[in-house]
Formats: sequence, structure tokens, C-alpha cells
Amino acid sequence: MTPVAPQAQPLVRISNVWKKRGHNTVLKGVNMVADQGSVVCLLGPSGAGKSTLLRCINAIEMPDRGMIHVDNDPIGCRKVGDQFVRLSETDISRQRAEIGMVFQNFNLFPHMSVLENIIDAPMRVRGESRATAVQRAHELLERVGLADKVNAYPRHLSGGQQQRIAIARALAMRPKLMLFDEPTSALDPHLTDEVLDVIKNLAQTGMTMIVVTHEIQFARQVADVAAVMADGVIIESGPARQVLTQPQDPRTRKFLAKSLQA
Repeated sequence: MTPVAPQAQPLVRISNVWKKRGHNTVLKGVNMVADQGSVVCLLGPSGAGKSTLLRCINAIEMPDRGMIHVDNDPIGCRKVGDQFVRLSETDISRQRAEIGMVFQNFNLFPHMSVLENIIDAPMRVRGESRATAVQRAHELLERVGLADKVNAYPRHLSGGQQQRIAIARALAMRPKLMLFDEPTSALDPHLTDEVLDVIKNLAQTGMTMIVVTHEIQFARQVADVAAVMADGVIIESGPARQVLTQPQDPRTRKFLAKSLQA
């Protein structure tokens, strides 16, 4: 008999997540799964709710309703009897340490060298020794192609280099999951490829990733799953090649046509 390949296990489960900001309902019952080792690209027009969804996964914001689980751990809360109770900020920080997030605008500490930016959280949050953190930092800088920038400061780096350092800093925490929020949107076009190449290489290592991006060609090359959002809901989701070449929803077709013309 031909052996049956084991099914991938969900690492992220998003169940009926709602989020309101003022009078505006940003997320309207979002459901999504990201399997262990998969790359999910979140696509859609500005204001669709993509960044808010990432921020809820990382407990930067909390959903008003619904649940998010990462590795079967309910994010931001714990179950007590039949009720879910919000976690303390200390426990939320512990959960957030397992989830790396790379933002649009780098968020490096300007007063710290590249090395200090990378080793700060592993030493402070994980309790790693300086020697261990430094060794890991050198390995990650080699991986992102910036081994020679170890003593540089953010102001001396290009935007693309700063974003690659931000990726190395997130990886230094050895996260279960990586979230990318439009990681190239603040970059000049000629710097975009160097960041996307790092993310492509990371995908090949089996890291589970959810990437908000407007780079359709990148999504075709890297994503296992493409999920298209509009007006706070996922309007279409499935194998990336299928969704991006044969979209079923007219709103997806309109979005892809507009993106490819840009």
C-alpha cells in the first residue's frame, strides 16, 4: 500500500473574529486557518482589515468577539470554566514572544547598533546569555546578507537593509509564527526585491508565515494559500495559484486587475 502523507496541522485558527474601531466595524466575522509550515498571503485593497487582523493575531489589539488560537493556545485569554478571561499583560507578552512581527516602518531602536537591536529581546525576554544571543545574531545577519553591518546604526542603513535587520530581530526570538505587515510598502522599488528574497528564503525553511502584501507576483511565487479581504471579511481563499490565476469572486478579479495595472 502507498503510505498516506500526514495532514498538516493548523498552527493558527481564527474563528468568527470581529473588531470595531469607533463607529467603524473593521473585521466582520473573519475565519481563517494557517497550517504548520505554510505561507498565507493576505491580499486586498487598503482598508480591508488586513493589518488589523495581523495585530489581533499578535495581541497588539484584542478582538471584540471571536477567538484566535496559535498552536492551540487562545491568544489574549484563557478558559475558566465556560468563560474566557483576558490574560494579564505579562501573560500576553509571553504569548507575543512566540509570534514574530515585522511592520511597514522597521521600528528599529535608533540609539542601538544592529547587534544590540537583535540581542535585546532574547536577553531581556527569553533570558538568553549575551554570548548565546550574540552568536545567534551573527547567524541571522549572515542569513539576511548583512553580516558586515553588525556594528552599524539604523541611520546608516538603507530602508531595505533596515527591514532585513527587522526580520533578523524578529527571528532572534525563535518564534513559532512570523507575521509581515506590508514589509515592502515603505521601500523604494529597487529595494523591494532584497527584502522579498529574504522572506522567500525563510519560506523554504518551513517557517509558518502570514504575509500582508500588495506584491501579487511575490504571492504567486511564495504563498501556499492566498486569502483576499474586502470590507472586513475574507471574500475568497484557497491555493494561491488557483486564487491568483482563476479567481471566482468578481471583487477579487477587480482587485487583481487593478493591482497588475499599477
